[in-house]
This record gives sequence, structure tokens and C-alpha cells, in this order.
Amino acid sequence: MVATKRVLIIDDDLGIRKIVQISLEAVAGWDVLIAASGMEGIEIAQTEQPDAILLDVMMPGMDGITTLEKIKQNPTIENIPVIFLTAKAQTSEQKQFAKLPVAGVITKPFKATDLVEQMRSLLRWQD
Repeated sequence: MVATKRVLIIDDDLGIRKIVQISLEAVAGWDVLIAASGMEGIEIAQTEQPDAILLDVMMPGMDGITTLEKIKQNPTIENIPVIFLTAKAQTSEQKQFAKLPVAGVITKPFKATDLVEQMRSLLRWQD
């Protein structure tokens, strides 16, 4: 049996966290870890070692890009794939994201049913 995937959601918006958690658990059967800030997310990633991180770009305090930089500078979590979750869908911003070490970008709003398929595709997961 294949081990259940574990995904860490880092997003300051409670509503988004709930929607993502419900869709990933219900549709894919994945375990979901939750963080409301970049710092909290980094701490959880270090202790829990999730299979992937879904990271909001726009957060107060430490934004997603800074959080990503800190993840990639940390040898214990640098290899965990990160997917940006963002409302920023403009071409210039998408080009900026393409230069960063992320597995992909999922734009908000998203359909809960599509989220799992988008993540599977970006991460090349076959579960």
C-alpha cells in the first residue's frame, strides 16, 4: 500500500485553508497540515516533513516569496515541492513566479474539485 500523501497549506485566510483542506481530504484522501503564517508553516514543515507545500503568495508579515526563500535555504525542508496559491494571475507576476523554484502556480479562485488534479499534475503524483 502506498503511504498517504501529506500536504501543508500555508495561507492566512481561514476560509481558503478550510476549502483546501476539505477538498484535499475528501477528493484525494490526503492528510492535510495547516499553517496560518509563513513562520508557522516553516516550523511545521521542519517537524512534519510533508510531501508538498501549498503556499499563499500574499500574506501579512512574511509573504509567500520570502517564505519560499526561507524554505529553500533550509537543508531539512529545501527538497519539499512548493506550489504557489495566488490571486495574482497577471502575466508579469506569472513570469516572476516561473523564475522561482516552485513546482507550479494555482490561481484563486479555484474549483475545489480541480485542485487535486492540478496538484497531482504539477507534482507528478500517481496515487
